[in-house]
Amino acid sequence: MRHRIFKLLLCAALATPVAAKANPERDAFAPTAAVAPATPVANGAIFQDVGYAPLTSGNRAAAVGDIVTVQLVERITASKSNSASTGRNGSVGITPPVTGPLGSLFSASDVNMGGDQSFKGKGEAAQSSNLNGEISVTIAAVYPNGTMKVRGEKLLTLNRGDDKVQFSGLIRSADISADNRVPSSRVAEARIIYTGKGEIARASKQGWLQRFFSKISPF
Repeated sequence: MRHRIFKLLLCAALATPVAAKANPERDAFAPTAAVAPATPVANGAIFQDVGYAPLTSGNRAAAVGDIVTVQLVERITASKSNSASTGRNGSVGITPPVTGPLGSLFSASDVNMGGDQSFKGKGEAAQSSNLNGEISVTIAAVYPNGTMKVRGEKLLTLNRGDDKVQFSGLIRSADISADNRVPSSRVAEARIIYTGKGEIARASKQGWLQRFFSKISPF
């Protein structure tokens, strides 16, 4: 009897579909499908604004699901330098009496004092970042003021590892060129993530034991 109950429970567990685990990072850059056009209202008017696009816009992307190519032209350079120098010198000298009964009790070396203090400091910092390329993304939302939210990702698999580029941000329709391209310098709230996996990426990282001792080392 127990074996039969166990078999029934095992069959029920295997038959239950396993829900896909949600991945917020993946969903944040998932492509957006185009929305089906709304059914035109039979109001008897000649002009219908459903699916309307002015002739001046051409084939520029303007609706949810349209594709826009983002040109990655990120180039950031920062530098900082700081230096300081201080100095201080001081001396005190008293001439003791050389005559009389006190002359034999003091010497010139007993009452001479001097001091010298100096400090020099210097700091420099420099950072440079450069990212070039292109990534095609889809329009995820169109806002009333004409700005559009775009997002997407590109996965490149090579024989030595994987490279992934994820992009999201806000663009203006006026910044989209005739061939549906927009530079990343024109994107607001831009979020660019470039990561890699594989033996090349692993070779450029410290081992877990070395990272542990690096965190606790006082030197």
